[in-house]
Amino acid sequence: MSTVQTSNSDKKNYDEINDYIKKVLAIIEKQEITTEEGDWIIKETVNGFREHVNPGFLEYRKTVTKDTQFAAVEWSDSGSRFKDVSGKEYIDCLGGFGIYNVGHRNPKVMKAVKDQLNRQALHSQDLLDPLRAMLAKILAKLTPGKLKYSFFVNSGTESVEAAIKLAKMHSERKTFIATTRAFHGKSLGSLTATAKGVFRKPFLPMISGFRHVPFGDIEMMRKTMESCELIGEPVNAIILEPIQGEGGVILPPDGYLKQVRELCNEFGALLIFDEVQTGMGRTGKMFAAELYDVEPDILCLAKAFGGGIIPAGAVVATEEVFKGLFPNPFMHTTTFGGNPLACAAAIATINVLIEEKLPERAEEVGEYLLKKLQDVALAHQDKVLEIRGKGLLIGVEFHSDEIGYEVSKGLFDNGVLVAGTLVNSKTFRIEPPLTISYDEVDEVINKFKIVLESLTV
Repeated sequence: MSTVQTSNSDKKNYDEINDYIKKVLAIIEKQEITTEEGDWIIKETVNGFREHVNPGFLEYRKTVTKDTQFAAVEWSDSGSRFKDVSGKEYIDCLGGFGIYNVGHRNPKVMKAVKDQLNRQALHSQDLLDPLRAMLAKILAKLTPGKLKYSFFVNSGTESVEAAIKLAKMHSERKTFIATTRAFHGKSLGSLTATAKGVFRKPFLPMISGFRHVPFGDIEMMRKTMESCELIGEPVNAIILEPIQGEGGVILPPDGYLKQVRELCNEFGALLIFDEVQTGMGRTGKMFAAELYDVEPDILCLAKAFGGGIIPAGAVVATEEVFKGLFPNPFMHTTTFGGNPLACAAAIATINVLIEEKLPERAEEVGEYLLKKLQDVALAHQDKVLEIRGKGLLIGVEFHSDEIGYEVSKGLFDNGVLVAGTLVNSKTFRIEPPLTISYDEVDEVINKFKIVLESLTV
Protein backbone atom coordinates (compact mmCIF):
# COMPACT_ATOMS: atom_id res chain seq x y z
CA MET A 1 0.00 0.00 0.00
CA SER A 2 1.42 3.37 -1.02
CA THR A 3 1.11 6.45 1.13
CA VAL A 4 0.79 9.99 -0.13
CA GLN A 5 3.75 12.08 0.90
CA THR A 6 3.02 15.71 1.72
CA SER A 7 5.93 18.12 1.59
CA ASN A 8 6.21 20.95 4.07
CA SER A 9 5.63 23.40 1.24
CA ASP A 10 2.21 21.82 0.56
CA LYS A 11 0.97 22.13 4.13
CA LYS A 12 -1.65 24.78 4.70
CA ASN A 13 -1.28 27.13 7.61
CA TYR A 14 -4.80 26.78 8.99
CA ASP A 15 -4.07 29.07 11.93
CA GLU A 16 -3.07 31.88 9.58
CA ILE A 17 -6.12 31.29 7.36
CA ASN A 18 -8.42 31.24 10.37
CA ASP A 19 -6.93 34.44 11.81
CA TYR A 20 -7.81 36.17 8.53
CA ILE A 21 -11.30 34.66 8.58
CA LYS A 22 -11.87 35.94 12.11
CA LYS A 23 -10.86 39.44 11.04
CA VAL A 24 -13.31 39.29 8.11
CA LEU A 25 -16.12 37.99 10.34
CA ALA A 26 -15.46 40.80 12.81
CA ILE A 27 -15.82 43.29 9.95
CA ILE A 28 -19.09 41.65 8.84
CA GLU A 29 -20.42 42.02 12.38
CA LYS A 30 -19.83 45.78 12.44
CA GLN A 31 -22.55 48.28 11.58
CA GLU A 32 -20.06 51.16 11.55
CA ILE A 33 -16.37 51.07 10.69
CA THR A 34 -13.42 53.35 11.37
CA THR A 35 -11.42 55.14 8.66
CA GLU A 36 -8.57 52.69 9.23
CA GLU A 37 -10.89 49.72 8.85
CA GLY A 38 -12.33 51.25 5.69
CA ASP A 39 -8.85 51.66 4.23
CA TRP A 40 -8.07 48.02 5.06
CA ILE A 41 -11.28 46.85 3.39
CA ILE A 42 -10.49 48.85 0.23
CA LYS A 43 -6.93 47.46 0.11
CA GLU A 44 -8.07 43.87 0.64
CA THR A 45 -10.88 44.21 -1.90
CA VAL A 46 -8.71 45.67 -4.67
CA ASN A 47 -5.88 43.19 -4.05
CA GLY A 48 -8.35 40.32 -3.81
CA PHE A 49 -9.93 41.19 -7.16
CA ARG A 50 -6.49 41.62 -8.74
CA GLU A 51 -5.01 38.39 -7.39
CA HIS A 52 -7.92 36.02 -6.82
CA VAL A 53 -11.18 37.15 -8.48
CA ASN A 54 -10.45 38.75 -11.85
CA PRO A 55 -8.19 41.77 -12.49
CA GLY A 56 -10.34 42.63 -15.49
CA PHE A 57 -12.98 44.00 -13.12
CA LEU A 58 -10.55 46.67 -11.96
CA GLU A 59 -10.04 47.81 -15.53
CA TYR A 60 -13.80 47.84 -16.04
CA ARG A 61 -14.30 49.96 -12.95
CA LYS A 62 -11.72 52.47 -14.22
CA THR A 63 -13.65 52.91 -17.44
CA VAL A 64 -16.85 53.93 -15.68
CA THR A 65 -15.38 56.05 -12.90
CA LYS A 66 -12.59 58.59 -12.74
CA ASP A 67 -8.94 58.21 -11.76
CA THR A 68 -8.65 55.90 -8.74
CA GLN A 69 -12.34 55.68 -7.93
CA PHE A 70 -12.28 52.10 -9.17
CA ALA A 71 -11.47 51.44 -5.50
CA ALA A 72 -14.97 52.49 -4.43
CA VAL A 73 -16.13 49.55 -2.33
CA GLU A 74 -19.80 49.20 -1.40
CA TRP A 75 -20.66 48.73 2.25
CA SER A 76 -24.30 49.31 3.17
CA ASP A 77 -27.68 50.05 1.62
CA SER A 78 -31.19 51.15 2.48
CA GLY A 79 -34.23 52.35 0.55
CA SER A 80 -33.03 53.74 -2.78
CA ARG A 81 -29.44 54.39 -1.74
CA PHE A 82 -26.23 52.72 -0.74
CA LYS A 83 -22.93 53.83 0.81
CA ASP A 84 -19.34 52.90 0.11
CA VAL A 85 -16.81 52.18 2.86
CA SER A 86 -15.65 55.80 2.79
CA GLY A 87 -19.16 56.97 3.66
CA LYS A 88 -20.07 58.39 0.23
CA GLU A 89 -23.76 57.95 -0.55
CA TYR A 90 -25.24 57.10 -3.95
CA ILE A 91 -28.75 57.18 -5.35
CA ASP A 92 -29.14 53.78 -6.93
CA CYS A 93 -30.44 54.18 -10.49
CA LEU A 94 -28.79 50.94 -11.51
CA GLY A 95 -30.92 48.90 -9.15
CA GLY A 96 -28.70 45.85 -9.47
CA PHE A 97 -29.83 45.73 -13.14
CA GLY A 98 -33.40 45.36 -11.90
CA ILE A 99 -32.98 43.53 -8.59
CA TYR A 100 -34.20 46.15 -6.13
CA ASN A 101 -37.80 46.76 -7.26
CA VAL A 102 -39.07 46.86 -3.66
CA GLY A 103 -36.06 48.83 -2.45
CA HIS A 104 -32.84 47.93 -0.69
CA ARG A 105 -33.36 45.68 2.32
CA ASN A 106 -37.12 46.07 2.30
CA PRO A 107 -38.19 45.46 5.92
CA LYS A 108 -41.13 43.17 5.04
CA VAL A 109 -38.95 40.96 2.86
CA MET A 110 -36.16 40.98 5.44
CA LYS A 111 -38.61 39.93 8.15
CA ALA A 112 -40.01 37.05 6.11
CA VAL A 113 -36.53 35.74 5.36
CA LYS A 114 -35.39 36.11 8.98
CA ASP A 115 -38.53 34.40 10.27
CA GLN A 116 -37.96 31.49 7.91
CA LEU A 117 -34.25 31.37 8.74
CA ASN A 118 -35.07 31.11 12.44
CA ARG A 119 -37.05 27.94 11.70
CA GLN A 120 -35.34 26.29 8.70
CA ALA A 121 -32.93 27.63 6.11
CA LEU A 122 -32.84 24.99 3.35
CA HIS A 123 -35.15 22.11 2.55
CA SER A 124 -34.42 18.41 3.02
CA GLN A 125 -34.62 17.65 -0.73
CA ASP A 126 -36.98 14.77 0.08
CA LEU A 127 -39.97 15.92 2.11
CA LEU A 128 -42.50 18.24 0.51
CA ASP A 129 -41.59 21.86 1.23
CA PRO A 130 -44.66 24.02 1.91
CA LEU A 131 -43.52 27.44 0.75
CA ARG A 132 -42.72 26.16 -2.73
CA ALA A 133 -46.30 24.93 -3.09
CA MET A 134 -47.72 28.18 -1.75
CA LEU A 135 -45.56 30.39 -3.95
CA ALA A 136 -46.49 28.34 -7.02
CA LYS A 137 -50.18 28.84 -6.21
CA ILE A 138 -49.65 32.59 -5.84
CA LEU A 139 -47.91 32.74 -9.23
CA ALA A 140 -50.70 30.76 -10.90
CA LYS A 141 -53.14 33.40 -9.67
CA LEU A 142 -50.83 36.36 -10.39
CA THR A 143 -49.40 35.66 -13.84
CA PRO A 144 -51.28 36.39 -17.09
CA GLY A 145 -53.35 33.94 -19.12
CA LYS A 146 -53.33 30.22 -18.43
CA LEU A 147 -49.92 29.99 -16.78
CA LYS A 148 -50.29 27.44 -13.99
CA TYR A 149 -47.18 25.46 -13.00
CA SER A 150 -43.89 26.85 -11.71
CA PHE A 151 -40.33 25.59 -11.55
CA PHE A 152 -38.08 27.62 -9.24
CA VAL A 153 -34.48 28.56 -9.92
CA ASN A 154 -31.76 30.87 -8.60
CA SER A 155 -31.14 33.25 -11.50
CA GLY A 156 -32.38 34.58 -14.82
CA THR A 157 -30.19 32.43 -17.01
CA GLU A 158 -31.42 29.33 -15.15
CA SER A 159 -34.99 30.43 -15.77
CA VAL A 160 -34.33 30.70 -19.51
CA GLU A 161 -32.55 27.33 -19.54
CA ALA A 162 -35.59 25.74 -17.91
CA ALA A 163 -37.90 27.43 -20.41
CA ILE A 164 -35.89 26.09 -23.35
CA LYS A 165 -35.94 22.57 -21.91
CA LEU A 166 -39.68 22.75 -21.26
CA ALA A 167 -40.23 23.76 -24.87
CA LYS A 168 -38.00 20.94 -26.10
CA MET A 169 -39.90 18.39 -24.01
CA HIS A 170 -43.22 19.75 -25.25
CA SER A 171 -42.48 19.19 -28.93
CA GLU A 172 -40.10 17.29 -31.18
CA ARG A 173 -39.55 20.52 -33.14
CA LYS A 174 -35.93 21.67 -32.99
CA THR A 175 -36.05 25.30 -34.16
CA PHE A 176 -36.13 28.35 -31.90
CA ILE A 177 -36.34 31.99 -32.92
CA ALA A 178 -34.80 34.78 -30.84
CA THR A 179 -34.11 38.38 -31.81
CA THR A 180 -31.14 40.61 -32.46
CA ARG A 181 -29.98 42.73 -29.51
CA ALA A 182 -31.58 40.18 -27.17
CA PHE A 183 -30.04 39.24 -23.84
CA HIS A 184 -31.22 36.05 -22.17
CA GLY A 185 -28.25 35.06 -20.03
CA LYS A 186 -24.80 33.50 -20.34
CA SER A 187 -25.16 29.79 -19.59
CA LEU A 188 -24.86 27.83 -22.82
CA GLY A 189 -28.55 27.44 -23.69
CA SER A 190 -29.56 30.98 -22.79
CA LEU A 191 -26.38 32.31 -24.42
CA THR A 192 -27.50 30.65 -27.65
CA ALA A 193 -30.66 32.77 -27.51
CA THR A 194 -28.64 35.86 -26.56
CA ALA A 195 -27.61 37.97 -29.55
CA LYS A 196 -24.48 39.74 -28.29
CA GLY A 197 -21.59 38.53 -30.39
CA VAL A 198 -18.96 39.57 -27.86
CA PHE A 199 -20.39 37.04 -25.38
CA ARG A 200 -21.03 34.30 -27.95
CA LYS A 201 -17.88 34.16 -30.09
CA PRO A 202 -15.50 32.47 -27.62
CA PHE A 203 -17.98 29.64 -27.07
CA LEU A 204 -19.06 28.83 -30.61
CA PRO A 205 -20.61 26.62 -31.81
CA MET A 206 -23.76 27.27 -29.82
CA ILE A 207 -26.67 24.85 -29.36
CA SER A 208 -28.09 24.02 -32.77
CA GLY A 209 -31.49 25.13 -33.99
CA PHE A 210 -31.53 28.80 -32.98
CA ARG A 211 -32.14 31.62 -35.45
CA HIS A 212 -32.15 35.36 -34.83
CA VAL A 213 -34.32 37.94 -36.57
CA PRO A 214 -34.45 41.73 -36.01
CA PHE A 215 -36.50 42.73 -32.97
CA GLY A 216 -39.66 44.51 -34.04
CA ASP A 217 -39.66 43.25 -37.63
CA ILE A 218 -42.85 41.20 -37.83
CA GLU A 219 -42.49 40.55 -41.57
CA MET A 220 -39.05 39.02 -41.09
CA MET A 221 -40.45 36.94 -38.25
CA ARG A 222 -43.22 35.65 -40.52
CA LYS A 223 -40.86 34.93 -43.40
CA THR A 224 -38.49 33.04 -41.12
CA MET A 225 -41.31 30.91 -39.73
CA GLU A 226 -42.58 30.22 -43.23
CA SER A 227 -39.09 29.27 -44.41
CA CYS A 228 -38.56 26.96 -41.46
CA GLU A 229 -41.88 25.30 -42.20
CA LEU A 230 -41.03 24.82 -45.88
CA ILE A 231 -37.67 23.15 -45.22
CA GLY A 232 -39.10 20.76 -42.63
CA GLU A 233 -37.72 22.58 -39.57
CA PRO A 234 -40.89 24.06 -38.01
CA VAL A 235 -40.44 26.46 -35.12
CA ASN A 236 -40.77 25.11 -31.60
CA ALA A 237 -40.80 28.48 -29.80
CA ILE A 238 -40.10 32.17 -30.09
CA ILE A 239 -38.30 33.72 -27.13
CA LEU A 240 -38.50 37.47 -26.56
CA GLU A 241 -37.94 40.15 -23.97
CA PRO A 242 -41.12 42.26 -24.22
CA ILE A 243 -38.82 45.27 -23.82
CA GLN A 244 -35.15 44.67 -24.53
CA GLY A 245 -33.19 45.75 -21.46
CA GLU A 246 -29.53 45.00 -22.03
CA GLY A 247 -30.04 45.88 -25.68
CA GLY A 248 -30.69 49.49 -24.68
CA VAL A 249 -34.34 49.66 -23.51
CA ILE A 250 -35.73 48.92 -26.96
CA LEU A 251 -39.52 49.20 -26.97
CA PRO A 252 -41.53 46.98 -29.33
CA PRO A 253 -43.41 48.69 -32.19
CA ASP A 254 -47.14 49.12 -31.65
CA GLY A 255 -48.92 45.79 -32.02
CA TYR A 256 -45.69 43.82 -32.54
CA LEU A 257 -46.00 41.47 -29.57
CA LYS A 258 -49.64 40.72 -30.34
CA GLN A 259 -48.65 39.90 -33.92
CA VAL A 260 -45.91 37.57 -32.65
CA ARG A 261 -48.52 35.82 -30.51
CA GLU A 262 -50.75 35.43 -33.58
CA LEU A 263 -47.85 33.97 -35.58
CA CYS A 264 -47.20 31.44 -32.82
CA ASN A 265 -50.85 30.43 -32.89
CA GLU A 266 -50.81 30.16 -36.68
CA PHE A 267 -47.67 28.05 -36.88
CA GLY A 268 -48.18 26.00 -33.71
CA ALA A 269 -45.20 27.48 -31.89
CA LEU A 270 -44.82 28.42 -28.22
CA LEU A 271 -44.24 31.99 -27.05
CA ILE A 272 -41.65 32.45 -24.30
CA PHE A 273 -41.49 35.84 -22.58
CA ASP A 274 -38.23 36.57 -20.79
CA GLU A 275 -39.40 38.96 -18.08
CA VAL A 276 -36.33 38.59 -15.91
CA GLN A 277 -35.85 42.36 -16.07
CA THR A 278 -39.32 43.64 -17.03
CA GLY A 279 -41.29 41.59 -14.51
CA MET A 280 -42.33 42.32 -10.92
CA GLY A 281 -43.75 45.77 -11.58
CA ARG A 282 -40.81 47.36 -13.37
CA THR A 283 -42.68 48.64 -16.46
CA GLY A 284 -45.85 49.90 -14.76
CA LYS A 285 -47.65 46.56 -14.73
CA MET A 286 -46.86 43.49 -12.66
CA PHE A 287 -45.62 41.91 -15.92
CA ALA A 288 -44.87 43.58 -19.24
CA ALA A 289 -47.06 40.91 -20.88
CA GLU A 290 -49.99 42.75 -19.30
CA LEU A 291 -48.70 46.07 -20.57
CA TYR A 292 -49.05 44.75 -24.13
CA ASP A 293 -52.04 42.46 -23.44
CA VAL A 294 -50.27 39.31 -24.62
CA GLU A 295 -50.42 35.85 -23.02
CA PRO A 296 -47.21 33.81 -23.25
CA ASP A 297 -47.00 30.04 -22.95
CA ILE A 298 -43.89 30.29 -20.76
CA LEU A 299 -42.81 33.18 -18.53
CA CYS A 300 -39.28 33.64 -17.15
CA LEU A 301 -38.73 35.57 -13.90
CA ALA A 302 -35.72 36.39 -11.71
CA LYS A 303 -33.78 39.52 -10.60
CA ALA A 304 -36.43 41.33 -8.50
CA PHE A 305 -38.27 38.07 -7.76
CA GLY A 306 -36.27 37.58 -4.55
CA GLY A 307 -36.91 41.11 -3.32
CA GLY A 308 -33.26 42.12 -3.46
CA ILE A 309 -32.59 39.82 -0.50
CA ILE A 310 -32.26 36.25 -1.81
CA PRO A 311 -31.35 35.15 -5.35
CA ALA A 312 -34.52 33.64 -6.80
CA GLY A 313 -36.25 33.02 -10.09
CA ALA A 314 -39.02 31.03 -11.68
CA VAL A 315 -40.26 29.72 -14.98
CA VAL A 316 -44.06 29.58 -15.13
CA ALA A 317 -45.84 27.64 -17.88
CA THR A 318 -49.26 26.44 -18.95
CA GLU A 319 -50.27 22.92 -17.96
CA GLU A 320 -50.07 21.86 -21.61
CA VAL A 321 -46.40 22.86 -21.74
CA PHE A 322 -45.37 21.88 -18.23
CA LYS A 323 -46.89 18.40 -18.28
CA GLY A 324 -43.80 17.06 -20.03
CA LEU A 325 -42.19 17.04 -16.58
CA PHE A 326 -45.08 15.21 -14.90
CA PRO A 327 -43.94 11.61 -15.62
CA ASN A 328 -40.44 12.27 -14.30
CA PRO A 329 -39.98 15.53 -12.38
CA PHE A 330 -36.27 14.74 -12.04
CA MET A 331 -35.65 15.42 -15.74
CA HIS A 332 -34.76 18.96 -14.72
CA THR A 333 -33.82 19.85 -11.15
CA THR A 334 -31.78 22.29 -9.09
CA THR A 335 -30.52 21.84 -5.55
CA PHE A 336 -31.22 25.34 -4.28
CA GLY A 337 -34.04 26.49 -6.54
CA GLY A 338 -37.23 27.08 -4.58
CA ASN A 339 -35.47 26.87 -1.21
CA PRO A 340 -37.45 28.10 1.82
CA LEU A 341 -35.54 31.38 2.16
CA ALA A 342 -36.00 32.24 -1.52
CA CYS A 343 -39.70 31.34 -1.44
CA ALA A 344 -40.24 33.41 1.70
CA ALA A 345 -38.51 36.36 0.01
CA ALA A 346 -40.56 36.00 -3.18
CA ILE A 347 -43.87 35.72 -1.32
CA ALA A 348 -43.09 38.81 0.75
CA THR A 349 -41.94 40.67 -2.37
CA ILE A 350 -45.26 40.02 -4.13
CA ASN A 351 -47.05 41.16 -0.98
CA VAL A 352 -45.12 44.46 -1.01
CA LEU A 353 -45.73 45.00 -4.73
CA ILE A 354 -49.49 44.52 -4.28
CA GLU A 355 -50.04 46.30 -0.98
CA GLU A 356 -47.87 49.32 -1.83
CA LYS A 357 -49.14 49.43 -5.43
CA LEU A 358 -45.58 49.57 -6.73
CA PRO A 359 -46.39 48.69 -10.37
CA GLU A 360 -48.79 51.64 -10.46
CA ARG A 361 -46.19 53.78 -8.75
CA ALA A 362 -43.59 52.73 -11.33
CA GLU A 363 -45.91 53.96 -14.07
CA GLU A 364 -46.58 57.28 -12.35
CA VAL A 365 -43.03 58.07 -11.23
CA GLY A 366 -41.62 56.71 -14.49
CA GLU A 367 -43.73 59.09 -16.57
CA TYR A 368 -42.56 62.01 -14.41
CA LEU A 369 -38.88 61.02 -14.61
CA LEU A 370 -39.00 60.32 -18.35
CA LYS A 371 -40.61 63.68 -19.12
CA LYS A 372 -38.16 65.64 -16.93
CA LEU A 373 -35.12 63.87 -18.43
CA GLN A 374 -36.42 64.58 -21.93
CA ASP A 375 -36.90 68.25 -20.99
CA VAL A 376 -33.28 68.47 -19.81
CA ALA A 377 -32.06 66.75 -22.98
CA LEU A 378 -33.75 69.33 -25.25
CA ALA A 379 -30.93 71.75 -24.53
CA HIS A 380 -28.30 69.10 -25.29
CA GLN A 381 -29.45 67.50 -28.53
CA ASP A 382 -25.84 67.49 -29.71
CA LYS A 383 -25.12 64.94 -26.96
CA VAL A 384 -28.40 63.12 -26.26
CA LEU A 385 -29.99 61.20 -29.13
CA GLU A 386 -33.11 59.82 -27.42
CA ILE A 387 -34.61 59.06 -24.01
CA ARG A 388 -37.25 56.33 -23.95
CA GLY A 389 -38.81 53.82 -21.62
CA LYS A 390 -41.78 52.34 -19.82
CA GLY A 391 -42.35 52.68 -16.10
CA LEU A 392 -39.03 52.85 -14.28
CA LEU A 393 -37.07 51.16 -17.06
CA ILE A 394 -35.60 54.11 -18.97
CA GLY A 395 -32.86 54.19 -21.60
CA VAL A 396 -30.76 57.29 -22.29
CA GLU A 397 -29.06 57.05 -25.69
CA PHE A 398 -26.22 59.36 -26.70
CA HIS A 399 -24.62 60.16 -30.04
CA SER A 400 -21.45 58.22 -29.18
CA ASP A 401 -19.95 55.74 -26.73
CA GLU A 402 -17.57 58.42 -25.51
CA ILE A 403 -20.37 60.76 -24.45
CA GLY A 404 -22.19 57.90 -22.71
CA TYR A 405 -19.06 57.00 -20.74
CA GLU A 406 -18.48 60.58 -19.67
CA VAL A 407 -22.07 61.14 -18.56
CA SER A 408 -22.19 57.89 -16.55
CA LYS A 409 -18.84 58.79 -14.94
CA GLY A 410 -20.06 62.29 -14.18
CA LEU A 411 -23.22 60.97 -12.56
CA PHE A 412 -21.15 58.53 -10.50
CA ASP A 413 -18.94 61.38 -9.27
CA ASN A 414 -22.12 63.23 -8.31
CA GLY A 415 -23.50 60.30 -6.36
CA VAL A 416 -25.83 58.70 -8.91
CA LEU A 417 -25.20 55.18 -10.17
CA VAL A 418 -26.74 54.28 -13.56
CA ALA A 419 -26.87 50.97 -15.39
CA GLY A 420 -24.30 51.39 -18.10
CA THR A 421 -22.97 48.32 -19.89
CA LEU A 422 -19.48 47.14 -20.66
CA VAL A 423 -20.10 46.58 -24.36
CA ASN A 424 -22.47 49.45 -25.16
CA SER A 425 -21.97 52.69 -23.25
CA LYS A 426 -23.80 54.65 -25.94
CA THR A 427 -26.98 53.88 -24.02
CA PHE A 428 -27.30 53.53 -20.28
CA ARG A 429 -30.31 52.46 -18.26
CA ILE A 430 -32.02 54.20 -15.38
CA GLU A 431 -33.86 51.58 -13.33
CA PRO A 432 -34.07 52.63 -9.68
CA PRO A 433 -36.08 50.91 -6.97
CA LEU A 434 -39.79 51.40 -7.53
CA THR A 435 -39.84 52.97 -4.07
CA ILE A 436 -37.62 55.92 -5.08
CA SER A 437 -38.99 59.21 -3.74
CA TYR A 438 -39.88 62.22 -5.87
CA ASP A 439 -37.17 64.21 -4.03
CA GLU A 440 -34.61 61.61 -5.08
CA VAL A 441 -35.96 61.65 -8.65
CA ASP A 442 -35.59 65.45 -8.73
CA GLU A 443 -32.04 65.07 -7.43
CA VAL A 444 -31.22 62.64 -10.24
CA ILE A 445 -32.71 65.01 -12.84
CA ASN A 446 -30.75 67.96 -11.46
CA LYS A 447 -27.47 66.03 -11.48
CA PHE A 448 -28.14 64.81 -15.01
CA LYS A 449 -28.53 68.48 -16.00
CA ILE A 450 -25.33 69.48 -14.19
CA VAL A 451 -23.30 66.71 -15.84
CA LEU A 452 -24.58 67.52 -19.34
CA GLU A 453 -23.83 71.21 -18.87
CA SER A 454 -20.29 70.49 -17.71
CA LEU A 455 -19.51 68.00 -20.47
CA THR A 456 -16.77 69.08 -22.87
CA VAL A 457 -16.79 66.04 -25.17
